[in-house]
Amino acid sequence: MDINQLKAFDRVARDGSFTEAAARLNVTQATISMRIRALETDLDTQLFVRGRHVRLTDQGIGFLPYCRRMLGVLQEARETLRRAERGRISVASLSSMIMPLISDALLRFQRRHRETEVIVRDGRHNLIAAMLHEREVELAVMCWPNLDPLLTTVEPLLVVREDVLLVAAPDLAASLGPDPSLTEVLEKAPRYLNLAWWQAAPADAAAIALSAPVRVDLPTDPARSLVEAGEGVGLFVRSAVAGALKEGRLAEVRPKDLPPLFRNIALVVRETDALDQAHLLEFAHEIAAEGRQLGRVLKDVLPPPGSVGDPA
Repeated sequence: MDINQLKAFDRVARDGSFTEAAARLNVTQATISMRIRALETDLDTQLFVRGRHVRLTDQGIGFLPYCRRMLGVLQEARETLRRAERGRISVASLSSMIMPLISDALLRFQRRHRETEVIVRDGRHNLIAAMLHEREVELAVMCWPNLDPLLTTVEPLLVVREDVLLVAAPDLAASLGPDPSLTEVLEKAPRYLNLAWWQAAPADAAAIALSAPVRVDLPTDPARSLVEAGEGVGLFVRSAVAGALKEGRLAEVRPKDLPPLFRNIALVVRETDALDQAHLLEFAHEIAAEGRQLGRVLKDVLPPPGSVGDPA
């Protein structure tokens, strides 16, 4: 069977007429009849009951959704090839890093390359690792080091260390005083809001979650809203609360028995050969420019811009 046979079958099924299907497909009725007969021969079954009114047989009714699914897949493949001709970049990022690293970088890149399609996906570390493993994305922002057993090889281009802060609403922070113990913080706070910043939480962060009288696991945005409302305390990466700290909606709490915490994130590719794509390398540099402002740079091996061929 071929695509013209599938199109003919779908069109006749829609129109209930070989003549109307021929007109819509801009071919002769004889051509439509020939294509349907060839398809029926390939499938070894009769798809239509011919007569004054053409109707599907039971076999035709059963085959129709599969025919349309095949036509849909072929159309998607064509669209993918057309997008590839214009240029296509696929990127995955930790959800918490979309705003700090990806948003402005994407705007700058697409002002220069409006025809290049950029696909950005987000999620937690294990999802990012799975997308890299399945080659659904070429470039990613993920926790570092990578501990996911699914992704055994990945190349870090930039590794940045970002502070993790314990924050509270200003009134709650003021009531704790300048030098509280962690026990005092957890006893006075209505609840401890636990956020999954790490693949495996460091011992000090895990101990807080275990010792908190009331613990709630939440994503970043609702957790930050609860903290701002005075309904809890939580550990946040600095980029997630920088605006709220600056505006006075949140305050940092520094327990005397809590050592400094941090999270490392990395801009990675599965294979450095991916950087042979000039547009991908250029976008990686835009993300890296944001990353270098995020915290302490631990590693930076991104090839210089223009070190590969000219963008298509």
